[in-house]
Amino acid sequence: MAGHRIVEIPASNLKKRMTEILYNQGYILKYKFEDDNKQGVIKIALKYDAATKQPAIQSLERVSRPGLRTYAKPAEFRRVKNGLGIAIVSTSKGVLTDKEAKAQNVGGEVLCYIY
Repeated sequence: MAGHRIVEIPASNLKKRMTEILYNQGYILKYKFEDDNKQGVIKIALKYDAATKQPAIQSLERVSRPGLRTYAKPAEFRRVKNGLGIAIVSTSKGVLTDKEAKAQNVGGEVLCYIY
């Protein structure tokens, strides 16, 4: 939302998987995992529309938080922006999008909604 082209964040397995999901869904341009002899760094090149300069990620809403975890079954996943957005879910089979979790019939902790 600040208009940055490249973002660097500390790496973790959850953040790595979320970055891969965002790349596969077309929300980010490219990413790179770098090892710095500590926990590592993820460099993400954000995607913008060439004509309007609008970011590809219009909205990112955190759902589950440490004070209030939010869990859902596959039938309870709500549609994000009438099916145009995605929800990222942490399941027993790894971090998945809501559509992948529904296809595998697994529920889990809803981490965020992205549109």
